[in-house]
Amino acid sequence: MKLHLIILLTFTLLIACKSSTKPTITQQPTLDDYQIGETWVWKYKGVTTEGEVRSDGTDKRMIVQMNEGLGMTISNDTIPLTDIVKVDESETPKYDWPLKVGKTWKYENSWTSQDGTTGTQSQQAEVLSYQEETVEAGTFMAYTIKYTGKTTNSRGYNADEEEIWLYAPSVKNFIKLTQSQGDFLYVEELIEYSKPN
Repeated sequence: MKLHLIILLTFTLLIACKSSTKPTITQQPTLDDYQIGETWVWKYKGVTTEGEVRSDGTDKRMIVQMNEGLGMTISNDTIPLTDIVKVDESETPKYDWPLKVGKTWKYENSWTSQDGTTGTQSQQAEVLSYQEETVEAGTFMAYTIKYTGKTTNSRGYNADEEEIWLYAPSVKNFIKLTQSQGDFLYVEELIEYSKPN
């Protein structure tokens, strides 16, 4: 009888361990995942290796009602939520959904700044882990995604860069970004997250 009990307990423990290590896969958020009044606030700071502060402040985003549906406020703009959750058809997206540990892809981005400067980013991305991460806003299960590559622009700028993004599915957003680009270090961290009950 004791032997049967030991075997049963061992089998139960093995099943429990196996189910707890089951790989997590996260799909891209959809319109139904957001609520009016949902709010995110990040603090950010960018400093050169010589100690020059180039950016320091907070960024707040909120889900609001627009004439055509829900929108997200970003700075002085309100972007339709349909644009934010639209599937990125690019072969080199920022996030390659669904997310899962071990996944790799290439991210490329071209941009033009307000002064007319053009630039490109080319990075290799890898999902390193999915675990509890703590930031000022709290503790969340989050993916650690590492991007490594280069940024160049039309003014001759050329820098190696590394970005570590902590993406938390429960808040549908990143909770921390650490970016090292040449002699510049930028950190952005979620300090508040709330949604209506």
